[in-house]
Formats: sequence, structure tokens, C-alpha cells
Amino acid sequence: MIRPLPLACCLLLALPAFAQDAQRTEVTEAAQRLQGRVVEWRRDIHQHPELGNRETRTAALVADHLRALGLEPKTGIATTGVTAVLKGGRPGPRIALRADMDALPVTERVDLPFASKATATFRGETVGVMHACGHDAHVAILMGVAEALVAMRDELAGEVLLIFQPAEEGAPEGEAGGAEEMLAQGVFKDFRPDAVFGLHVGSSLNVGQVAVRPGPLMAASDTFEITVKGRQTHGSRPWNGVDPIVAAADLVSTAQTIVSRRTDITRLPAVVTFGAVKGGIRHNIIPDQVELIGTIRTFDTGMREAIFADLRNVAEHTAAAHGAKVDARIPLDHNYPVTANDPALFARMKPSLDKAVGAGNVVDPGLITGAEDFSFFAREVPGLYFFVGATPRGKDPATAASNHSPEFYLDEGALDVGFRAMLQVVLDYLEPSQG
Repeated sequence: MIRPLPLACCLLLALPAFAQDAQRTEVTEAAQRLQGRVVEWRRDIHQHPELGNRETRTAALVADHLRALGLEPKTGIATTGVTAVLKGGRPGPRIALRADMDALPVTERVDLPFASKATATFRGETVGVMHACGHDAHVAILMGVAEALVAMRDELAGEVLLIFQPAEEGAPEGEAGGAEEMLAQGVFKDFRPDAVFGLHVGSSLNVGQVAVRPGPLMAASDTFEITVKGRQTHGSRPWNGVDPIVAAADLVSTAQTIVSRRTDITRLPAVVTFGAVKGGIRHNIIPDQVELIGTIRTFDTGMREAIFADLRNVAEHTAAAHGAKVDARIPLDHNYPVTANDPALFARMKPSLDKAVGAGNVVDPGLITGAEDFSFFAREVPGLYFFVGATPRGKDPATAASNHSPEFYLDEGALDVGFRAMLQVVLDYLEPSQG
């Protein structure tokens, strides 16, 4: 089992000395002053995780902290979201900073003194709940950044909108949530930022590393649902019916040619995955229908629409070849667009990340087929989203448990790196002449 390093070790090992020397003095001093509190917040939130649209304790913790800083938080946005505006003492740009708050229906298997023992109901079942994606770290880092900015607000130029977002992993069935719902409820209506920033911890990087790239970063995520409708009959007499299982099997197989034969993957990658097949209940009964659900991942709008059309075509014509019919919902209603970093904003802020962690520790992660609903914010205004390494130094990230795993482990040095990187970016954007 993995055990956390003592807090002093985490802070000592977080960044190499040359990176700290390149940081703004305000960043270094704030990190030294606040990192203990950031770790404490993260541990508390980790021990008390909450699923999407149910982050009531976390939201209350955030709101109480913002009030203690003298801010006036708004609560209950998109069910449990919290926002607050920090106004600097001098005029300047407007920016937004976002942290997501929700946990996952995962039972923790990491030996931590603050490991989650929480349970909740998810899709009618009792499940364990865990911050298996690191959103506890995101909340704690932004709480720390907020405190650092408040301490220097008189000298600060501009305004900062703090966004603590629920349900990034998706709202419960039948509910709206996440970034899209916060926007629908007007989070950018009265405060239209010039730019929005976000970060995500990840096991694919070692502590001390940051990953970022211009343009497409994370894929668009689209869910689909296909119902293949046949005609029920006895399994010993298949000729008396229409077998939707055979039709569905042919459909799944043929759909693999959409990416392998119809999509120009020399331009950008794409994925079509079937995640569940449900049909039948008894060994000798051919059922009336089979349900298929899956996901499509793309990085280009044109490719995305072409794959939708190709999958509909495959579904309808393959089923027809078997004498079956389909009800194809491609895509379903709630989907995430591509998470893309504004190229100009990337070019402007990449030097800030270099200063925060050392230029040699800022890497290009390549295209990531995971998805993020930060994409909705970055579709409204220029956005920059970056990853912060969470795997201990000396451990091969390829062998580390991935985000969403019950064994996902966050080296707490990542909190220090994330705090310094975000605060450096914020201050350099608001005060470029002093960077």
C-alpha cells in the first residue's frame, strides 16, 4: 500500500530550486505561507467526497472560506456551484479561475489515514465514493490561490472570478449540471472574463511536471445509444423471428471500419467505442431487441459530424440487412466539445509556466482522448488548461494507477506545483510588466 509523505517532505520535494528562483517573489512567499493549509483542505475534502450535484459539504467549506476572506460568494449555482468575484485595488483585466468539486462512484483502495469511507447511491445502487480524479486537489489549490490574491488585492490590477464547479464528471440522470449548466444560469453574464484558466492533476506525469499544448488538448466526448429491434422467437427456431443479437454483433463489428477505413486519422485521431450491450435474458429465447451504448471521441468538428453520419448509416443498413430495424440516437443530448487552448493565450502564458516549474518541466502531452467540461468555458472566452503531475518522482508514470482508478494516488507535492503554477499565471496575466 502507498502511504503519503510527511507534509514537510512534500513541500521540500515539490519543485527544484532553479524553478523557484525563476518565480515571482509573491508566488514563492505565498506558497511557503499557504501550502500547509492547502494540504489540510485537500485531505479534508478527500476524506469527505461527494458525487456530482451533491457537493453540499464541499460547497459549504468553500463558501465559508471565501466569506472569511472578505468575499461575497454566490451559492447554489447549477445546484451546488459557488462563485465569488475578487476585485483588485487597481483597474485591469478580468479573468476566471475554475476548480471542479465532484468525486466518483469508486471505492478507495489506497492506504491513507484520510482515505474515503464514504458511500452514496448511484443509479439505484450503494457505491463507494472517492476523489479518484483529483478534484479535491483542484478545490484546495483554488482556495489557496484565492487567499493569496486577497492578501495582495490592494496592489492587484483587475478582477478575478473564482468558479467552484459541480458535476464535471456528469450530473445524475435526469438532472442538468456542470460547466454547461453554470453558463446557462449566467455565470459569465454579469462578469465576462477576458480569459479563463483551469488545471488538472494527472498520474501520467511526475510531480514537478506540467503538461500543456496550444489548440486541441482533450477530445470532444459524445455518447450514443442504438436499439436494434428484431422479432422474438424460440432459440430452436430462429427462422421464425428476427435475431437482434446477430444483427447487433454485425453492427458492432462493421462500426469498427468507421475509424479504420472511413476517417482520415493522419489528420487527427478518433475513437468509436461500444461500452455496453444488453439484450436477452434466457438461453433459448431470441429477444425482441438489443441495446447498445458507447462513446465517440474526436478533435475536429467536421470529423465529429462525419462519424455521426457514418455510424447512423452503419446502424440502419446493417440492421436492415438482417431484417431488423434500429432506433439510433447519435449523439445523445449531453456531450462535451473539444477542450482547446487558445493559441494566443498559450503563447502568452507558456513563459509563466516555465518560470513556475522550470522550462524543462513543461511538456507537450499530445492529444488526450479523455474529455473535460472546462471546454464549455473555453468555448465562451479564450481558455488555458494544463495538467500537473501527481505521480511521485522516481516512479514511472506508465506504471501508476490512472485517474478514475480505486488506487489513484496523488503525491501531495502536486498541490505545491499546482498552486505556484496557477498563481504565477494569474499574476503574470494581470500584471505582465512585472512578470
